[in-house]
Amino acid sequence: MNDQPRNATLRSSALEIVRESDPLKKAALARIVDVQGLPVGAGEKFPPQSGLPGRPSAPALIPARDMPRLPTQTIEGRAALIHSIAHIELNAIDLAADIVWRFDSMPDQFYRDWMRIAGEEALHFTLLRDHLTTLGYDYGSFPAHNSLWDMAERTSNDILARIGLVPRTLEARGLDASPAVKKRLVGAGDVRAGEILDVILADEIGHVAAGNHWYRWLCAARSLDPVATYADLTKRYKAPRLLGPFNLEARKAAGFTDEELEALAAAATRTSLEA
Repeated sequence: MNDQPRNATLRSSALEIVRESDPLKKAALARIVDVQGLPVGAGEKFPPQSGLPGRPSAPALIPARDMPRLPTQTIEGRAALIHSIAHIELNAIDLAADIVWRFDSMPDQFYRDWMRIAGEEALHFTLLRDHLTTLGYDYGSFPAHNSLWDMAERTSNDILARIGLVPRTLEARGLDASPAVKKRLVGAGDVRAGEILDVILADEIGHVAAGNHWYRWLCAARSLDPVATYADLTKRYKAPRLLGPFNLEARKAAGFTDEELEALAAAATRTSLEA
């Protein structure tokens, strides 16, 4: 796994990460590629790819609405919740690596930022999976859903939409959800899970910040207003309509402006009234 082809680039290696079907190998490869110092290959063109991302035989993927909800007061319930977070983190490896290989001709720093993020997501998955095994379960023990990758496929032809709707929308939801999830797990006696969630939240603020930085960079390059463009993207690509409460402290640390947060709150209010 340490031996890359002589002509490997950061972007071609990112494609291999997305192709890898074994979760443990995928995570290990992401952490290795992150620190190898490979040339980026920003101008490389890749042919269309099928069968992405590589998936293990388990977990079974079911609609998000059909996911079982188990009480966290039981070991099985805590394991199921930790499993769902681990699945998100495994998907996040693919999402970051997919951005690296799929979209060409961006600045080198863009690719290095997202490869670093893939490596951090791999660490998160590994921490969660290792903790899951101490509870008597493993990744694949529970079903999971495919909502994160669905959005990746919808935005596969537009880098602005991908950056706007994955790190700045789907991953930013994790900033909002993290305090409540930690409270549930620690309240049920799982202190270690709470410690892992603290690591994840600190890193995810940086991931969303990278999304904000490159989203604004792309908007500036296309002479677009970031707030109006985001509203248009959420409608065009049918992004999830976000409801509060929002983790405003974490969102501000991740670089959301007051104008963006006001627009987010207004959209959430409209959604609540329409529901």
